[in-house]
Amino acid sequence: MKRAAAKHLIERYYHQLTEGCGNEACTNEACGSSPGFQRMDNNAAAIKALELYKNNAKLCDPHPSKKGASSAFPENSAKGAHNFSACSNGKMNHKDLPPTREDFRDLNFLTEDKVYEILSICSETEDYSPLIRVIGRVFSSAESLVQSFRKAKQHTKEELKSLQAKDEDKDEDEKETASGSSTAMEVEPEASASSGDGSSHGENNVQKLGPVEVSVDIDAVRRVYDRLLSNEKIEAAFLNALVYLSPNVECDLTYHNVYAADPNYLNVFIIVMENSNLHSPEYLEIALPQFCKAMSKLPLPALAKLARLWSQYGVDQIRRLVETFQQLITYTVISNEFSSDNLVNEDDGVVAATKCLKIVYYANVLGGDLDTDHNEEDDDEPIPESSELTLQELLGEERRNKKGPRVDPLETEMGIRASDCRKPLIPFEEFINEPLNEVLEMDKDYTFFKVETESKFSFMTCPFILNAVTKNLGLYYDNRIRMYSERRITALYSLVQGQQLNPYLRLKVRRDHIIDDALVRLEMIAMENPADLKKQLYVEFEGEQGVDEGGVSKEFFQLVVEEIFNPDIGMFTYDESTKLFWFNPSSFENEGQFTLIGIVLGLAIYNNCILDVHFPMVIYRKLMGKKGTFRDLADSHPVLFQSLKDLMEYEGNVEEDMMITFQISQTDLFGNPLMYDLKESGDKIPVTNENRKDFVALYAEYMLNKSVEKQFKAFRRGFHMVTNESPLKYLFRPEEIELLICGSRNLDFQALEESTEYDGGYNKDSRIIRDFWETVHSFEQEKKRLFLQFTTGTDRAPVGGLGKLKMIIAKNGPDSDRLPTSHTCFNVLLLPEYSTVEKLKERLLKAITYAKGFGML
Repeated sequence: MKRAAAKHLIERYYHQLTEGCGNEACTNEACGSSPGFQRMDNNAAAIKALELYKNNAKLCDPHPSKKGASSAFPENSAKGAHNFSACSNGKMNHKDLPPTREDFRDLNFLTEDKVYEILSICSETEDYSPLIRVIGRVFSSAESLVQSFRKAKQHTKEELKSLQAKDEDKDEDEKETASGSSTAMEVEPEASASSGDGSSHGENNVQKLGPVEVSVDIDAVRRVYDRLLSNEKIEAAFLNALVYLSPNVECDLTYHNVYAADPNYLNVFIIVMENSNLHSPEYLEIALPQFCKAMSKLPLPALAKLARLWSQYGVDQIRRLVETFQQLITYTVISNEFSSDNLVNEDDGVVAATKCLKIVYYANVLGGDLDTDHNEEDDDEPIPESSELTLQELLGEERRNKKGPRVDPLETEMGIRASDCRKPLIPFEEFINEPLNEVLEMDKDYTFFKVETESKFSFMTCPFILNAVTKNLGLYYDNRIRMYSERRITALYSLVQGQQLNPYLRLKVRRDHIIDDALVRLEMIAMENPADLKKQLYVEFEGEQGVDEGGVSKEFFQLVVEEIFNPDIGMFTYDESTKLFWFNPSSFENEGQFTLIGIVLGLAIYNNCILDVHFPMVIYRKLMGKKGTFRDLADSHPVLFQSLKDLMEYEGNVEEDMMITFQISQTDLFGNPLMYDLKESGDKIPVTNENRKDFVALYAEYMLNKSVEKQFKAFRRGFHMVTNESPLKYLFRPEEIELLICGSRNLDFQALEESTEYDGGYNKDSRIIRDFWETVHSFEQEKKRLFLQFTTGTDRAPVGGLGKLKMIIAKNGPDSDRLPTSHTCFNVLLLPEYSTVEKLKERLLKAITYAKGFGML
């Protein structure tokens, strides 16, 4: 060690003579920065350095302007080091030299102990420059980071003796050249690079897959960061090193396929992401965007492994990772002016941070409360393909999603879906970035989503970052484009085959026979040509004049839903306590009827209409491919859920006290008891403390899945007839599907007032407009719903709330006795200029209370 220390000290004298300390006012005569210093060539400087070393001459500390420059990185200081190596070899009696300070120039990787050793030496001298240079050198080199903070391998006694003997026999110079490899051997994991060392770092929430094996000691890395980041000078070294590191890592991953050669390359990202200061302003400008770009170049297996590793982290650590990437996205968005000419999709920093956030998203899903076992069997018969495909190909509109909607590659690699997660580590809402949603040009983004080119990034491929309003707009574009596509195909059919031109899905119904007319017509279409369901819906009520620009369809769906969910029909049961509907297991209706109900639900989404349906959340989970389980009974069958929960928590003897068997009783429409065995000969199998968990699971399986299997499969089949090619399942979670279908139940009329526009001579300051809003705000909740129904065709707020509803109030003449009228297609209220607020209220209440049929255009 003394030889190495002497050499490092001589090198410092040499650099002091050739480069100086950086302080232009330096008074050290043996420093190149001193005003009176006489320049010398490299050989003369090497000889002078030896003399200064012998005399233990004064050494200058690096000036702040020199920190992080060539002295911090070994590759910049290598030049000239060999110029005096010949002079320093074997020409001095090192036993007689005074003790010197270690400069650690031969240290090419770090361990926790080594960091603390250097820190201790620096603390004694109050000179942290050696540690700053080591951090700069190691943290700016991917090769050094890969070898740093490795978990120690436990050597056998024979291996330790052998290593010790080799170290004693080696010459000091040989030790220098072999120091990196010999120490690396001591910390090399037992297995090869591809398998790790067989143990995790001990974080909580380890999944069934077992701990992810990595060779880096993450706990040690965290302890090191905690000790070092409190020092501002040292923190700057981490920042500077990351700026040097990132472009090289990006190059390695893009062109050299380094992860395939050494999976331990992932250690670079594991170590850097443990830096708790990454979201601070100093990193957001250059360092973090560059590092995110490098991370986004990781191959799919590496991304999946990183997500699995992070899934084992605690909630606070997952939230820190989310905040790091979200901070970068938000900072970039608010620091730039994005528009249709300067798309946020083209900002490399935002795109890279979003891709990195996806890794944390799947880690959040995997680390949460997972249910991967209860999946609905997708045994629906595929929709038959006809010669229509040939016509689509002629038009250049061949369906991209013939095998169903796209699936995220990382989701496939990890074998999980967002719908598998009952409760994530942190709420999904924390992944939404509102500033990004505000500047996103959704029409352009949707185009990039459909084209699927590597040069154009679409945020729809990372739907977790989008709010429901933005995703709904993307779905709207998809639906509309599909409608136009079907219209063009129909036009081509009419030309080629002479068929009657029918570009719309036309439904002509009688108001008093709406179910029969609508369902029969839809059944014929579903049997003859299911593709017609993808046309734009056009509804006409027989005997009524009205052009369907959306408003008539709204009323049609409202009336159909009212009829279908009427308990007297018997297709659904209604729970008074929960105000929710459930499939009637003993319904007399055939499967076709439930299929048609599914079609209606799909058409409502497809045509952007809100329905007043009340299903428990398990229905939407089942539509997304998940079976109902015990916990779903909490909102669908709350009384049964509480009973089964009490059974699970009962501390006495279940068999003797409750006398329950694996046979359960249900009642049909007429109140007759129906017995069902949860197991074969269930009436002879008692429920005990040992098997009660099995009983509860089977009971829930029967109630939510088996008892309504035929009805629900038919319902789902109809739903998929309309939505099978839609990105619906890709973009939305079950709770968002409910919001799409049912709208928001929160009616914020203040937001509606702020978003309303005026026409025909009215403005927000008009007397009648002020009276109007004062009147509407005074209505009770039920009257407000009637007003919405009258004006827009539905009593629900759209996705995003009433603030997203563009209502127009137009002047409809002077004061008169006429009632207000509305164009529900365009959300237009035609309001005469009533003379008094009393007359306004009386006329408005009469209009919204008795409006039905053609009162709504």
